[in-house]
Amino acid sequence: MMAVHVIHEAHRCLQCKEPLCMLHGCPLKTDIPGMIREFLAGNANKAGAMLFENNPMSDVCSMVCDHEKQCEGHCLLSKEPGGSAVQISAIEHYISDLYLRKFSLARRARRGQRVAVIGSGPAGLTVATKLAQHGYDVTIFERMDQIGGLMRYGIPDFRLPRRILDTYAHKLKRLGVHIRPHTTLGGALRLDDLFADGYDAVFIGAGVWRARRLGVKGETLGNCHYAIDYLQDPYVYELGPRVAIIGSGNDAMDAARTAIRHGSEQVYVVARHYEVSSSKRQAEYAQADGAEIIYARHTVEITPEGPLLALRHFDENGKCTREDEAKLLQVNSTIISVSQVPKDKIARTTHGLETNERGLIEVDENGQTTREGVFSGGDVVTGASRVVLAVRNAKKVAAAMERYLEEKAASDAGTQRAPEAPHPILHGFE
Repeated sequence: MMAVHVIHEAHRCLQCKEPLCMLHGCPLKTDIPGMIREFLAGNANKAGAMLFENNPMSDVCSMVCDHEKQCEGHCLLSKEPGGSAVQISAIEHYISDLYLRKFSLARRARRGQRVAVIGSGPAGLTVATKLAQHGYDVTIFERMDQIGGLMRYGIPDFRLPRRILDTYAHKLKRLGVHIRPHTTLGGALRLDDLFADGYDAVFIGAGVWRARRLGVKGETLGNCHYAIDYLQDPYVYELGPRVAIIGSGNDAMDAARTAIRHGSEQVYVVARHYEVSSSKRQAEYAQADGAEIIYARHTVEITPEGPLLALRHFDENGKCTREDEAKLLQVNSTIISVSQVPKDKIARTTHGLETNERGLIEVDENGQTTREGVFSGGDVVTGASRVVLAVRNAKKVAAAMERYLEEKAASDAGTQRAPEAPHPILHGFE
């Protein structure tokens, strides 16, 4: 059924001379018409290679991107009366998922330079993949037990199946990438230790794992939680039958849908305005699952009985002009979902690594930090954002890191350092 659907959708593509889906809809400028042409011509493998070369996270993006605002939202067929866009996301998922399962990633000859990648979210995985394919020895340092970052621990399995990330882990290991789980930089190991052990460059893609506070009374109460914590392991929470989610982004919708799947009977999503921050599709899925969205409410306080919410009134310019008296929304648990900020362990323990007033790492246009040989990208630089934007940024940083490493190799070669004597090999004990 899936194959028939995808082929039908592929045949609907108009093959526009000026493909708006690609030029204006996709942040990564994915060659959508070319991908579809190759697929329909029986060249699914070539189409998959095109996708992966342009976007190593294509399989993930096909599942979690806001396609209605991006590629599908710019499809000419959606502009016709009663028309509907080509389901580009379904086509991309079919092709990229098949390719990722079937093929081993090619690797150039080893260059003899070592790179550390801190964090395995979309930015870290993109940099690790690109540099490993180009012959660099890459080690990923991941503080959790498995790779994926917030893709694994912040997006529910029903929206992004874990098997996709497991496949990425398998492919990276086959590519020669070392993965160190349960390893935090800024604790027992510090950034200086990496350079002391011979790493030539470091990429920090640590993400944003600290919940942003709502800033109201009651956030320490036992029935109040943060979405970033809840989504990591919902099985350990007992939320009760009635739950309020403060915030209306994709994370809030994920928390609402997860709570329903774990037994909560009535889940409210509380938005500050007359529209939600999430994609339209995610809001519709949350409502289809049974969540109720409450619009234009300001959370004044969290109480043991639930949040106190004040109705907000707006003028024609969308500015809030006044609020009514706060009223109690009676629930068993309240989950706060108003974005995340970075943790500061690495910055605090690394000399010369500067951050801005938001705690985000300072970089130049190429992702170079204020510390020599250290690059950074993704959410820890931009703040919480979308997977596709993290990939776009990481591709640029990976290219800059390769230029840096090539210059460093040339400089090191000019010094003509004597090779170290090999260590003796012990074959047993005497």
